[in-house]
Formats: sequence, structure tokens, C-alpha cells
Amino acid sequence: MKIAVVGLGYVGLPLSLQFARSGATVLGLDVDRTKVELLNSGRSYIKHITSEDIARAVKAGTFSASTDFKRIKKVEAVIICVPTPLNKNREPDISFIVETGKSIAPHMSKGTLVVLESTTYPGTTDGELREVLEAGSGMKAGVDFHLAFSPEREDPGNAQSKVAAIPKVIGGYTPACLERAKSVYGRAIKNLVPVSSCRAAEATKLLENIFRSVNIALVNELKLVYGAMGIDVWEVIQAAKTKPFGYMPFYPGPGLGGHCIPIDPFYLTWKAREFGQHTRFIELAGEVNTAMPEHVVNRTVEALNAQKKSVNGSRVLLLGLAYKPNVDDDRESPTYELMDLFKRRGAEVAYYDPYVPAIRMTREHPHWAGTRSTKWDRKTIAKFDVVVIATNHQSVNYLELAQWASCIVDTRNQMAGLKTKAGQVWKA
Repeated sequence: MKIAVVGLGYVGLPLSLQFARSGATVLGLDVDRTKVELLNSGRSYIKHITSEDIARAVKAGTFSASTDFKRIKKVEAVIICVPTPLNKNREPDISFIVETGKSIAPHMSKGTLVVLESTTYPGTTDGELREVLEAGSGMKAGVDFHLAFSPEREDPGNAQSKVAAIPKVIGGYTPACLERAKSVYGRAIKNLVPVSSCRAAEATKLLENIFRSVNIALVNELKLVYGAMGIDVWEVIQAAKTKPFGYMPFYPGPGLGGHCIPIDPFYLTWKAREFGQHTRFIELAGEVNTAMPEHVVNRTVEALNAQKKSVNGSRVLLLGLAYKPNVDDDRESPTYELMDLFKRRGAEVAYYDPYVPAIRMTREHPHWAGTRSTKWDRKTIAKFDVVVIATNHQSVNYLELAQWASCIVDTRNQMAGLKTKAGQVWKA
């Protein structure tokens, strides 16, 4: 079986390697020549994917990368794993999907399967993507080629999360499309979950991430309410999670990060308006989560005031740039928002992250590009007026932080249980 995977990022690359391990011949396509060259030389650019895994697949001839979309002529299936961001008005931007469709359509053969994995609103696969594929290929979906949607379920940083073991939801444009998609994914994934349509599969992915967004907003709001009452929300969560039924723990933080939870709910709110529906619950959750960075800054101001210092002119260190622990993925990280807010208030801002040694160019925060992570030693850390723990990487020595930093604002409850000085740690 010959498969093409378009988009070799945090979703496309691990999926490519899983298919390669399963005996398929995988062509990875990406517009980034640097990525392509690195992969073909057997090197990784994603922390949790080893160069050894890539080199093994390249050497075996089961994986190769290219920028040449004409090579799609020789594959049986094309899986699309491209970004689906929001535009400056926080509306869905499916331009990467549409442009990918235009790029592959002229090179599709009769019987080719096209699967979209990028998170999007219901109707994208059998609507916009189908239209560009049909227009560019001269073929009919469900008749001349197969079309399906199967949402990605990557969990970077979770060592227990394996592509092959995560159940795969699949929705086909027609019953025959579904069967073809099942036969392809069944080669690499153990448990397939077929649903009635592409739209049902698209809606499934949105539900998963909206569920997380709403519950995180709930504990973020309770953090503020309980804090005003002198109650530690972390203690409350630890106690509540002992209940063996009817409850699952979610944890507060400095805001939402990653490519899914801060973005995906707005895909549904935007599409719902087309049907005259108002997603008040989802939008309220978005408001609560979006307000968290401002709360962290205000809490930091309180901590500095207690030391008779102003945030204007203070040296602030953000600990953790990645959006979640133990990964190098900084997409939509709330740390960027914190850096911007502190800078606007006149603070001198720096960051430390062992997984992100330098900030790459991003669409949302180009002004921080090239900024490098500060050193981790007593002399460097002691120079900062306050250290804000935004991401709690396991590799960081928090005992050293307690010894070196004069003031710590902890958004992740990481300092709990460690020996610290009175008034040194402020929870936010």
C-alpha cells in the first residue's frame, strides 16, 4: 500500500511513521523544504519523535519526504494533516485545506482515497474540500474517488499515547468511502470507530475539545471564586477526584494553549450561526479562559507590591514557553500572551524553557522571534524580581528554583509540598 501524508507536523509525522511501521510505503509531503531535507536525512525536529525512528523508516524505504505533489499520482490514499487556525477576527481559516485540495486534485488517480484529519467545522469535508477536489480532478466524489474524515487524536508529551492504540473515528462521504477508509486505517490502527458521515466525524472532534475547554473554564472560574474565599482550589480538586464515579479532574492554569482547545470551539460557534444557533455556553467558556493571563499578571503585580516593587521596571521570568509540560510545542501558548502583557506594563521580560531554546517565527507573535531562553543557574535566576511558572516541565529542578528565586508566582501548583520561604510563593 502506498500512502501520501500531507503536512509533516505534530499530527502528520507520527501518523506517517505508524503507517511505515505497518508495512505501507509512505510519501510525506510538505511545503517546507527544510523539514523535508531534515526528514530525508533521518533527523527529527519534534522532541517526542526520535531521529532513530525516522532514520529507520528512511533506511527501510518505507518513508520519504518531498515537496513534489505530482508524486500523488503513484499513491492509493492521501491523508491531509494541515493547520486550521483562526484569522485575526477569530473566524475559521480553512485556506490550508482548500489550497492542499487544489494541489493534490490534478494528480489524483481514479479510486484514490482522500482523508482529511485537520480539525474543522462540520461540512468542510463534503463541502469545500469535495468541491475543490472535484473541480481540480474532473472526477466525482463517491463515484470516481473516495472521500472521508478522520479526526486526529495526538497527545504530545504523553508517553502512553501511541498512534496505533488510539481508537480512530472515521466518517465516509458514502458507505463505500467509509469501507475504503477503514481498509486503509485498519492496516495501522487497532481499533476503528466508524460513524455515519463525514459531518458526524467532524462534530466528534469538536465535542472532544469543547468538552475540555468548558471544563477547564469551570475550574479556572472556581479558582477565582475559591481564592476570594481563602480556599485552595488545588486541594479541592485533589479531594474531589477521590470520588470513583460522576467526576473527572480538570486543572486550572494561566490560559489555554495548543492548536486544539483554544481554537476548535470557535469553529463550531462560527458554523452554528449559519443555522441560527447561539453557542452561549462555549462562548462563555472562551471568555473565562481568555481572561486567565490577565489574572496571572494581576496576581504577579500583587506579589511584587508585597516586596515594595512596581511591575514597571521589574525583571520578570516566564518559566515554560511550551503550551503543556514536557513538549517543545509552543503553538497558542498562553506564555506569549503573558509576555506581551508584562511588556506592556513596562516589565523586562525573559523566558526559560529547556525544550524551546529559541523562539521561532510565528504568525501570532513575530515580535518575539529570535528571543532565546535564559540560562538556568543561581546567578541568572536570582537577578529576576519574580518567576512565573507558566508550564511545569518535569525536567526543571523546582528545589533549585525555591533556593534561587526571591518571588515565585505558581499557576500550576508545582511548588506545593516543597520547602519554600514565607511569602515566597504566590498561587495564581
